[in-house]
Amino acid sequence: MFERLRGLEWPTLVLLALCYALWALGTTVGAAMWLPLGMVMVVIGAALHSSLTHEMLHGHPFTSPVWNAVLVFPALSLVVPYLRFKDTHMAHHRDAILTDPYDDPESNFMDPKVWGRLPRWGRALLRVNNTLAGRMLLGPLIGTLGFVMWDARALRRGDRRVALGWLLHVPAVGVVVWWMVAVGQMPVWAFLVSTYAALSVLKIRTFLEHRAHETAQARTVIIEDRGLLALLFLNNNFHIVHHMHAMVPWYRLPALYRENRDRYLSRNGGYRYATYGEVFRRYFWRAKDPVPHPLYPES
Repeated sequence: MFERLRGLEWPTLVLLALCYALWALGTTVGAAMWLPLGMVMVVIGAALHSSLTHEMLHGHPFTSPVWNAVLVFPALSLVVPYLRFKDTHMAHHRDAILTDPYDDPESNFMDPKVWGRLPRWGRALLRVNNTLAGRMLLGPLIGTLGFVMWDARALRRGDRRVALGWLLHVPAVGVVVWWMVAVGQMPVWAFLVSTYAALSVLKIRTFLEHRAHETAQARTVIIEDRGLLALLFLNNNFHIVHHMHAMVPWYRLPALYRENRDRYLSRNGGYRYATYGEVFRRYFWRAKDPVPHPLYPES
């Protein structure tokens, strides 16, 4: 029994408990004391919960996928069903298709032919969305609408796996709605704004995780940050390390990177930033990439 307990990923379990406590206190005591405090607590709690959800779908902290899913069952961020997140993210982890507008479910690039058919206002909107400021302001809305539209087409085709994902999402959201109605002391508008803000924070992580590059292994970034954002993202800023060792828990990624820094930077072609501060300074008001995939055939 002792050996079994010692083998558990305690940092993940403890952080998950703290995450739920922070979110619960934010929607109740924090909101009652001072609404801005409660909202900040909800933002941090929901963003951290999303990162922990990513950890669960990669097989942590238990070997059982069912128990991992149970741990993050309440949909604190409201919009993405766990099973759909799992299926699309696992597809994303095939490095050979990274950034492909069709095969990579998490790509922010677009087929140049599709881009060419968009109205002028649509292109302008997506150009703004390709700045960090735009991604944080518009990204959660654009991403959610695109995700729902994609799944709606799958449902019309009779995709049972997609249907199951959304059916399971109903009680997951129901738990959150029950809490807010029966226990929560935060106004609905404040809760919705906080949840949207949490999704905005998460867009910082995904903004430049992958770039268009001829070589698949050079498409994934390293951001050598160890601050609050790195904690909220569970060290996924060491993204090439995560892609190469997806079964390694979040708290071991920094040491793994330090021990093999030259190897990882050689593998990803030096696609590196020192901190998230550098990312903000360089790309808050300007786009890093074009919307149409620069290496995608135009005909």
